Amino acid sequence: MVKLKGFQKLTLTDQALQSWFNALQIGKPNVSAVSLKDASGRVLSEDLIAREDLPRFDKSAMDGYALKTADSVGASQFKPATFQLTENQEITSKQVRQVWTGNPIPKGANAVVMLENTRKYEGKIEVWSQLAPGDNVSKKGEDIKKGDVIAEAGVRLNPYHIGLAAALGYSQLKVVEKPKIAILATGNELAEVGTLLSGDLIYDSNKIMLSAVCRELGAETTDYGIAKDNVDEIADKIQKALKTQDAVITTGGTSVGGLDLVPDAVNKLGKPGVIVHGVALRPAMPTAIAMLEGKPVLILSGNPVAAIIGFEVFGRPMVCRLLGMSKTEPRPMLKATLARRVASALGRKTYVRVRVTLKGGEFYAEPVSAKGSGSISTLTQSNGFVIVPENREGVSEGETVIVHMFGSLEVAD
Repeated sequence: MVKLKGFQKLTLTDQALQSWFNALQIGKPNVSAVSLKDASGRVLSEDLIAREDLPRFDKSAMDGYALKTADSVGASQFKPATFQLTENQEITSKQVRQVWTGNPIPKGANAVVMLENTRKYEGKIEVWSQLAPGDNVSKKGEDIKKGDVIAEAGVRLNPYHIGLAAALGYSQLKVVEKPKIAILATGNELAEVGTLLSGDLIYDSNKIMLSAVCRELGAETTDYGIAKDNVDEIADKIQKALKTQDAVITTGGTSVGGLDLVPDAVNKLGKPGVIVHGVALRPAMPTAIAMLEGKPVLILSGNPVAAIIGFEVFGRPMVCRLLGMSKTEPRPMLKATLARRVASALGRKTYVRVRVTLKGGEFYAEPVSAKGSGSISTLTQSNGFVIVPENREGVSEGETVIVHMFGSLEVAD
């Protein structure tokens, strides 16, 4: 009956997060080498160093003719300078050699005149513009110099990192191995997707959703099924997961009802067990964070939106730490005008789901109405969060807010 009295004390979100960071004493992750085609989205395990200059030599940045700039002084369309076309690897005064974009600059040349500023006739080339040394030339090492750090350990590789690595001759990159995360749902009312429902059962959607967000961040997940509301069964599944997985995420059974047994099951398994239970966060107040056998255990609400917010606050940094990243990857952020007022409770950090639209060059954030933290459709209707701090009692219509984007921006007609 003590549970039914509710949370006696809530921990402020920032304090809970700091406790989480302090607890996540995660060792150096395992490393593997992957081909460039498999490297995008992975986290680099060591600094990527340029093996050579890029470009490797002075090269033409345009289609045109390489020449000595001193020979082009005073040239214009009305007073062209005339050059002799040559195919020699070295040019002399009043000579040009045709080059295409990316070709080496021949010895003796110091600029390239664009093809459209010339005219060819009888083996000669008329040049219609005066050039300065270096015009239309990409100098050796102009982009990258040998020994430069082109990507630091801990960065998530994107297609442009991959392209640069390829340009420098890398065929493989060393990346952090994907952390393994167990996902476990609890609740007598839950049934697996794909089975036939009977009585008052409902489909479990949280395991699938949490697995998707973990995989989006670069982790591997294992489905540990559904545990009934039984301390021993829950504890047994968590203990089995800890043997092979790097972390465990549970959903359900973490509030203060009579069947909210996950924190009890975790504490039964060892120390330190639950570190924080009950966060001044809306939704996701019942979230708990724990450590067992040196591994993180994140205990999330059974309500879908509360589970996602709890993951957003605590799960993202956990996965980033498991990936060897020094800090959590922030969501893309933008400033928007709030389309209508939203209420929040003093003393609790509130995540408000919004839909951001670009209208007439301005961003507007429309709060998505929700009747509770089980309204999963509000996540598909939203593309961002507005975070209202604990010291605010709502945000007024027309106020400028910072939106943390998790979906695509909508552009109004």
